[in-house]
Amino acid sequence: MQEKENVLRILEETKEALKNSDSLKLKELSNQTIHTASLTQDSDNIAVAVMVYSLSKIIERVEYKKFSGWDNFYKVITSSVDNSINAIKTNNDKKLQQSLMSIREAISKLSGKLKIYIQDVFRKAQINKASKIYEHGISMEKTASLLGVTMFDLASYAGQKEEISNAPLSQTLDVKSRIKIAEDIFK
Repeated sequence: MQEKENVLRILEETKEALKNSDSLKLKELSNQTIHTASLTQDSDNIAVAVMVYSLSKIIERVEYKKFSGWDNFYKVITSSVDNSINAIKTNNDKKLQQSLMSIREAISKLSGKLKIYIQDVFRKAQINKASKIYEHGISMEKTASLLGVTMFDLASYAGQKEEISNAPLSQTLDVKSRIKIAEDIFK
């Protein structure tokens, strides 16, 4: 793993954000991680970025906490973050990878709607983070390969973001144009 100190800091802050159910902090931490992941193209950095972003999306959906299996899943998440922190501190890359995989394994042990919802969150998180890496100038093929998503999913998502980001939100219409629109509405 590259940038161990940075990832360690991010995981420690992730642990705190999980305790406080601070989904915004988790998203911010994921964005910090994705920058490093883009530069290093290191699979562990990418896995941490996807995991932290996924956790932000899961934590912000408070209705998930009502489903059966939530308590065990949450224990696995917090334990995995703790184990990941310890693995980095002891320079044990294999243990780090196992800790990150334990979250995915915990998802497979869930049942019902909670399992479907959380699987969907992780899939969308992978595509979202792939898009972020792609924005950093990594080829679409390489990015899709690094994150285990299809180029089609990545292209579709990146295309949607491009349309949204190029929308002229900050442009205002002059008075005559606004009056014309208002007249057209009331015709």
